[in-house]
Amino acid sequence: MVNEMTLFQSIFLGIIQGLTEFLPVSSSGHLVIVPHLFGWDIPAADAFAFDVLVQVATLIGVFAYFWRDLVSISQATLLAARNRKPFSTPQARLGWYVFFATLPAGWIGLVFRNQIKDVFNSAVVTALFLLLTASLLLIGERFGRHNRSLDSLNWKDAFFIGAFQALALFPGVSRSGATITGAMARDLERPEAARFSFLMSIPIMLAAGLIATLDLVKMPNLADILPVFIPGFIAAAVVGYLAIGWLLGYLARRPLYVFAIYCIGISVITIAKAAIQ
Repeated sequence: MVNEMTLFQSIFLGIIQGLTEFLPVSSSGHLVIVPHLFGWDIPAADAFAFDVLVQVATLIGVFAYFWRDLVSISQATLLAARNRKPFSTPQARLGWYVFFATLPAGWIGLVFRNQIKDVFNSAVVTALFLLLTASLLLIGERFGRHNRSLDSLNWKDAFFIGAFQALALFPGVSRSGATITGAMARDLERPEAARFSFLMSIPIMLAAGLIATLDLVKMPNLADILPVFIPGFIAAAVVGYLAIGWLLGYLARRPLYVFAIYCIGISVITIAKAAIQ
């Protein structure tokens, strides 16, 4: 008999989501691998709905942390569009660049949503994608010059970074890791790369949340699972907010190598456990 998610599992996985959504170690990967490592038998439909729901929770963390930036960017973008000078100010340009960066992942996510959803069931495949995350982090550190600010960003940079975000549709590929790598490959400084990574995650996470809500309302056991999901949702939002501030401070002083090593370690442990079962 398939078990249902427990309250403890919901809170624990919510904390894991909040930590790993913004740290470059793949939140979706951890939400697949952690239940596998602990032997938790959670129904696939419930797990997928919970995973996307707690991603919405971390979106709340982004809104809370960057709300001043978001208000400023939104106002500047709308004012510039009304004046028919959409790229006239740095904040307006940043708003458009976030839009450009959303296009690759948005298109691929809509076209291949069902195929991507199937990958979420395999811990081994997720572990292999986690190795890709480690490779991306190492490449970003090794080859990026890290000498540009966000003010120097252009639409080609934004679209290039957005292509990296499309990789994060697969569990095990960190969204923040992929997009920070893409930004550093365009020579952005680490904190600036992370800031743009977090801002550009908002449209994709918001769209995923809307889709998840439509899926949730169709679930026959919605009334039963929501009381279990909500504590995990709250935990993800609070921990996600705290993780953003910590990572921005960390990247101002240190490189990403430790996260690459961590991804390799978790991947090896997961594959080894699957091999001996």
